[in-house]
Amino acid sequence: MLWLDGRLCAETVAPFDLTDRGLSLGDAVFDTALALDGRVAFADAHVARLVAGAATLGFAIDPDRVRAAMRALAETGPRLAIRTTATRGTGPRGLKPPAEPRPVLYATAAPSAAALAFAPLSLHVTEIARNETSPIARLKTPGYLDAVLAARDAAAAGFDEALFRNTRGRVACAGTGNLFGILGDRLVTPPLADGVLPGIVRAEVLALAGAAGLVSEERSLALPDLLAADAVFLTNSLRLIAPVRAVGGTAFGSTGHSGLARLVAALTERVAASCGLPAPCVA
Repeated sequence: MLWLDGRLCAETVAPFDLTDRGLSLGDAVFDTALALDGRVAFADAHVARLVAGAATLGFAIDPDRVRAAMRALAETGPRLAIRTTATRGTGPRGLKPPAEPRPVLYATAAPSAAALAFAPLSLHVTEIARNETSPIARLKTPGYLDAVLAARDAAAAGFDEALFRNTRGRVACAGTGNLFGILGDRLVTPPLADGVLPGIVRAEVLALAGAAGLVSEERSLALPDLLAADAVFLTNSLRLIAPVRAVGGTAFGSTGHSGLARLVAALTERVAASCGLPAPCVA
């Protein structure tokens, strides 16, 4: 399902200018959100992040149009992954952004399996480095080739996802989400300065730590620090919380960790409240 220019289309094929800078240069931002029974979970946060990302790149998008696109698509199915993309639009050949950008906004929706939420996974440590010095590391842009190649290598090695370190060797993120470790009563996640995207669910989990009996902390982690954790998990808007059962050859009992179980329960309630649904509908 596609939303473009205020209209819904059953197919995701539509006329598109092939000189659009989002296509030719990755000059764009996007957002992925979960919709349940017609409501987008944490909709305001998703809209705000997309609008802020576009502003960082130097072009403006209307938050009301973003919200309208998400809402229209959310109403087309019971459980959907909604991807909303804003590009700078077309411009003269070359890298320099046009003085007067003509942004293009479009969004797509596809079914999201309930089984994906809270499902455990394994992580392969990639040798591809996350560039924490780039402002793009903290934006959700279409330039995902590093993650694509790392995902290919992870699958070939028998793992579900890739774990990235930054250029200083610190743990940064997974290919499609933020990473957390539980060390005693501490809930630790890498800071944004280490090349981390400000994930929507990341922020929710940090806010829920106290209710789960944990003390949240944003600090740099060397890989051995993470491997010494009592539990490790990944967060994103579709998986929500994914317990990590292994990082390379190091196994974790994340799925049985009581603190993580409390976080899962608390996040389930938050998602349900955001969508106006009972908690059992979340997963």
